[in-house]
Amino acid sequence: MNCPSPLSKVCAAMTANWWPILAPPPDRTVSEWADEFRRLSPEASAEPGRWSTSRAEYQRGVMDAISDPAVHTVVFMKSAQVGATEMLLCVLGYYIDQDPAPILVLQPTVEMGEAFSKDRLAPMLRDTPAMQGKVKDARSRDSGNTTLHKSFPGGHVTIAGANSPASLASRPIRVLLADEVDRYPASAGTEGDPVSLARKRTSTFWNAKTVMASTPTVKGSSRIERAYEESDQRVFLAKCQDCDHEQRLMWASVRWTGADATTARYVCNCCGVLWTDVERWRAVRAGRWHAQAPFRGIAGFHLSELYSPWRTMAQTVQDFLDAKDQPERLQTWVNTSLGEVWEDRTGALDDDALMLRGEGWGLETVPAEALVLTAGVDVQHDRLEVTISGWSQDGAQWILGHHVIDGDTLKAGDGCWGDLDQFLARKFPHQLGGNIGIASACIDAGDGNTSKVVMDFCRPRARRRIMAIKGEDGFRRVLIERSRGKDKALWLVGSDTGKRSLFRRLESLKPSQPGDEPFAGALVRFSSDLAPWWFEQLVSERLIAAKLRGMPVQRFERIPGRRAEALDCVVYSMAARQVLTAVDWDARAADATTVADVAAVTPKQQIRPRDFGRQFGSAW
Repeated sequence: MNCPSPLSKVCAAMTANWWPILAPPPDRTVSEWADEFRRLSPEASAEPGRWSTSRAEYQRGVMDAISDPAVHTVVFMKSAQVGATEMLLCVLGYYIDQDPAPILVLQPTVEMGEAFSKDRLAPMLRDTPAMQGKVKDARSRDSGNTTLHKSFPGGHVTIAGANSPASLASRPIRVLLADEVDRYPASAGTEGDPVSLARKRTSTFWNAKTVMASTPTVKGSSRIERAYEESDQRVFLAKCQDCDHEQRLMWASVRWTGADATTARYVCNCCGVLWTDVERWRAVRAGRWHAQAPFRGIAGFHLSELYSPWRTMAQTVQDFLDAKDQPERLQTWVNTSLGEVWEDRTGALDDDALMLRGEGWGLETVPAEALVLTAGVDVQHDRLEVTISGWSQDGAQWILGHHVIDGDTLKAGDGCWGDLDQFLARKFPHQLGGNIGIASACIDAGDGNTSKVVMDFCRPRARRRIMAIKGEDGFRRVLIERSRGKDKALWLVGSDTGKRSLFRRLESLKPSQPGDEPFAGALVRFSSDLAPWWFEQLVSERLIAAKLRGMPVQRFERIPGRRAEALDCVVYSMAARQVLTAVDWDARAADATTVADVAAVTPKQQIRPRDFGRQFGSAW
C-alpha cells in the first residue's frame, strides 16, 4: 500500500487553500453575483432579503462596468435615494468572494468610515451566506478584523478617512472605492488632493479599479462633476410604454397643480402622455444606459431621484415646494434630489441697489414681525462696531441698525467695553408695544491682541448668551459650533459659510404681490437709518473661483479699497441667531406666535404690551 509522502500532503493542502485565490476570477459580473448571493440586512434596508438588481434596473449598468476589464474608472454622479451605498456593498462582496484583492474604501472622515463599517459592512458580512467564513470574527484573537481593517484570503478591506493623510499613504491597493468625494477636504492635511493620493496607491496593479461616487455640490469646485465630464457621460433612457420613445428623465417634464404635490405626473416628451409613478417605474425597468461622449476607459453615470423606485414624484415635488424660497435648502434639493451641481451666482452685489431697499423702521421702531434680536460685534483696536438684526420665526432678517463705540479695546474694564455692555442690555421699542431686548450676541475674539479681553468680557455674561467667537474659513464648516479646544467659552463661526448664505439671501427678493410691502418677499431687509458706507462694507467681498494645491475651490476675495466690518457684523449676528435656534427657539415660538397674531385673537387672549419685553428680553 502506497502512503502519501509529507511533501505531497503539503502540496495538496496548499492546492486546496490557495487555488481559489490563484485561479482567474469567474466569468460573472457584479450584478450576477449580487442576484445570486447578496442578502440585504434588516437593520440596513427597508426591503431585507434577497437582492434583485431588476428592482432598480439602472444599477445593473453601474455595477457591471466595475467588473468590465475595459473600464479602469467608474464615476457615479447621483442623487440620494438611488441605492448607491448598497451597490458599493455589492462590489465589496464581489471582490471578497470572487476576485480577492486589496481594497480601500475612502469615506469623507474617519468617523464616517467607522459608521460605514459598523452599520453597513458588518451586517452584509453577517447576513450574506457567501461572505460567511471569509472574514473572521473581530472578537477572535488575531482575526485580522478590526473596524477599519478586515482581512480575507487573498486580500483585505481598509476603510479610511479622506481627512487623514496617514491612512492614504500606507499599503498598495488594487481597488479604490471613493464614496461621497464632494465631501472630501480640498487637501488631506498638507499632502494634497485625497483622491489623487489614494489613486497613487493603485499604480502597481495593471488591473486596478477606481470607483468614485457622490452627490455633487457647487459648480466649478465639484470633484464628481469634473470626473463625470472626463468620462463617457452615460445617461439612463427610460422607455415610454405608449410610444416606445426613449428619453432621459428631466425635472422640467414633471407637472403638478398649484401647491398640491399629490397631483404630480411625468410628461412623455414625445407623445405627451402623463405617467403615474407606476408607469414611470415601468419605463425605467425597460430602459438602458446611453453614452454621450467617447469611451476612454472611464465609464460615467448620472442619475437623479426621478429614477428611484423608492421615491414618488409627490415626495420630490413636495421637497421642492418646501425648499424653493430658501437658497440653502434649494441647493440641497438640487444636489440631493436632481443629482446636479448648484451654480452659485453670488458675485459682486450692488451696494447702491441694496441701499434703495431701505425701509422706515429701525432700532427706535422694531417691526412687528421681528420677534428676536441678535447682535454681531466686530472688534478693532480703536473701536467696537455692532450690527443689530431682528428675526422672524421663519428666518427672515431685518437689519435694524449699526452702532460704533469708540475707545481702546486693548484695555479691559470700563470705557468702550462698559459702553458695549450697556448697549447690549438696552431694550428697543417694538411695533406690537412694549420693548424688546437682545437675545444673543457674538463678539469677535479672533485678533490675538484683543482675544483675552473679549474672552474675559464674555465669560461672566454667558447666561445672556454673549459669546466670544473666532472666524474659520472653509465652506464645509457649519455656521457656528462650540470650540473643541480647552476653552469651551469660545465658539467657532464658519465665516465663508455665513457669507455665502448671506449673499444668497440678499439676492432672494421676490416680485411683490398687489397690496404687499415693496420688499415683503426679501429674506434680508434694511432700515433706512443705515449709512451709505455701511452698504459698501456689506458687499465688500465677492465669491471667486481659485485653486488650493491644484484643486479648484471657491473663496471670498476682498474688493480693493473696501472695509468689511459691516459684513462681519451681519454674519456674526446670523451666527448668534443660529445658537438660539439650536438651543431653545422652538420652546419660545409659541409665545412669539401669540404676539405676532395678536390682532386675530380675542381680547382675553391678548398679551398686554408691557409683558412683551419680559418674554423677549435679553434674559434669553
